[in-house]
Amino acid sequence: MKEGIIKDAYELVIKEVQTIISVSYIAAVGIGMLFNYQKYILFGINIFDYADVFDFLISPFSDVKILSFTVISILLALLIAYLDILWKKKFPEAYSRFNLGWDEKSWFTTMRVISTAILIVLYLIIASGIYGKISREEVLNQPLTRIRFSDDEIKTGKMIGKTNDVVFLLSGDKVKAIPITSLVKEIEIRQ
Repeated sequence: MKEGIIKDAYELVIKEVQTIISVSYIAAVGIGMLFNYQKYILFGINIFDYADVFDFLISPFSDVKILSFTVISILLALLIAYLDILWKKKFPEAYSRFNLGWDEKSWFTTMRVISTAILIVLYLIIASGIYGKISREEVLNQPLTRIRFSDDEIKTGKMIGKTNDVVFLLSGDKVKAIPITSLVKEIEIRQ
């Protein structure tokens, strides 16, 4: 009898962990996409025109700052949710007073979920904008990069970043997209 209960509990925990990991990875990919978009759009590059699906699947892991922010954000959100549940369970009167008694209304849970979702989206947009500005400053302050083509032509500029197929170079005030695997030498991006 006990073995069946333990096995069922173990399977339930495993399923929950798999769900949490899957949802966390999807959130991480979304956050990575948003941060990469903000990084490149400040140079006039719409990264969605140049990146493929694989670039976005690894985007949370391509930059330590994005990975750190993603992990910290997910853990912070889970901690806040846990503390909110714990507060309501342990100190219901204080919780109700803090929420002006609205927690007893039928619409409170819906309002809390909607307002939390809005706050998370605003938080991500603001944080990605800050990340984009920091990344731009890092690009502008880095040393020049030299790219040598197969015909020995050399292009010099500051490397903005790259995808699997394209390297983005800031040469003076012009942004150039240089394909890695084709015969096209460069594409100038108008800002």
